[in-house]
Amino acid sequence: MGVIWTLLVVASLVVAAATGRVADLTGAAAESAGKAVTVSLGLVGIMTLWLGLMRVAEEAGLVALLARAVRPVLRRLFPEVPPDHPAMGSMIMNMAANLLGLANAATPFGVKAMQELETLNPAKGTASDAQALFCAINTASLQLIPATVIALRAGAGSRAPHEIISATLLASACGVLVAVTVSKLLARAGRSAP
Repeated sequence: MGVIWTLLVVASLVVAAATGRVADLTGAAAESAGKAVTVSLGLVGIMTLWLGLMRVAEEAGLVALLARAVRPVLRRLFPEVPPDHPAMGSMIMNMAANLLGLANAATPFGVKAMQELETLNPAKGTASDAQALFCAINTASLQLIPATVIALRAGAGSRAPHEIISATLLASACGVLVAVTVSKLLARAGRSAP
């Protein structure tokens, strides 16, 4: 990834020098850096708010309630994972954070879930069906409230940053459905291959 960014920067400098627009490039870079700081500060605020609300929800038992609602679905999706295994708890917390659009908060739970799923994996070092499915679900990330995107839109000056909620819900639901379907089909095909 570093090579790609380096090539983009070098290409920009070469084109700017060839067209005599180095001053424009420098001004645009400085302006973009200022906007990046503004957007980052806005994200810090909204992420702090949502992480705090997530903590309050956890303390109030709302996350446990959500976990109980999701647990039957996860048992069907992950039959090879025992219901009381630590991986199940980490997967539930990851999905709860993703549902609330808190991708940054979901990441540690996702990493922990993959580590716990590895303890159940008979072929260590090779992703199990459960790990592949969890990775697909986590990547597709069903979101009820896209908090990060709302914060980005608000930071960019949107008049109605929340109006993407229904579109995000539909798109992420379709993504999760496709991810689960393809993952299950590939797992089944892998088991039937000689």
